[in-house]
Amino acid sequence: MDTNKLFILGHEIGLGERKTINFNLAKLYTSTKVEIPIIVERSKTPGPVVLFTAGIHGDEINGVEIVRQLIQKKINRPKTGTIICIPVLNVFGFLSMDRNFPDGRDLNRVFPGTKNGSLAARFAYQFTNEILPSVDICLDFHTGGASRFNAPQIRVAPNDDELLSLAKVFNAPFLLYSKNIDKSYRSTCSKMEKKILLYEGGKSQSNDKEVAREGVNGSIRILAHLGMLQDNFEIPVPSKNTQIITDSRWVRAKYSGLFHCKINCGDYVSQGDTIATITDPYGKMRHCVKANSSGYIINTNESPIVYQGDAIFHISKSHE
Repeated sequence: MDTNKLFILGHEIGLGERKTINFNLAKLYTSTKVEIPIIVERSKTPGPVVLFTAGIHGDEINGVEIVRQLIQKKINRPKTGTIICIPVLNVFGFLSMDRNFPDGRDLNRVFPGTKNGSLAARFAYQFTNEILPSVDICLDFHTGGASRFNAPQIRVAPNDDELLSLAKVFNAPFLLYSKNIDKSYRSTCSKMEKKILLYEGGKSQSNDKEVAREGVNGSIRILAHLGMLQDNFEIPVPSKNTQIITDSRWVRAKYSGLFHCKINCGDYVSQGDTIATITDPYGKMRHCVKANSSGYIINTNESPIVYQGDAIFHISKSHE
């Protein structure tokens, strides 16, 4: 896709240029400008255009940290092609540590957006029409919502061999087959025939060093695979290949009470193992939570208190 000239939001960026473009869609109700920096780095040699995004949900910090490190360590300066970094897509939510846009909408459920719709829909529309057309490959970084901690994982749509191959290059600890959700950023990329890897790791309002490390290392491997990584960077060698999860199931709380987790996210458990206990505050009730299948723990609820029916563990049911 890379040509001699790249146009983003009306700005022209030539080969060998670097530029920070401020995406200024709207103001706060105090009339204060809210600008979303888009950091563009272009090699003198044409090649693929790769987009790194994070913070589509304003309270998901781990992804912001991953893209920040790519910029700070100058990993985003390509040997060939173009790298675009947007560390915080939802600056509005980031300011208040809120998942949603100020209009109460989830930005990741309004794509491709509308020109004259809600604030979130207008942002999605401009992003879809002014930025995505120039891109070949997207890497989007997320975390678990609320108090749910995701083991570092890549999610790809099934039956896409090219995307599966890229996911294996990224080599997160886990790879999950996950259908595209209607009106999501990932779904829009797919319809535009843009390859997208969705990385999940950690939980909202938290910054986890291991989750960030896995995200940065996977990004380096992707850039190396595409011939875009500068020669002075060492390519991280993973200790083991990604574990492919083809099916999974949730364990839900049978009782309300204080939640005591007994295992770590990412652990392998056997069916019937005690993986948590739920107690009442008065020392009269203690319930053991058992694994409903053998598999890897790919999500844990880290809330100290749960209610009956709450999702507390996500366990792989079958894997490769």
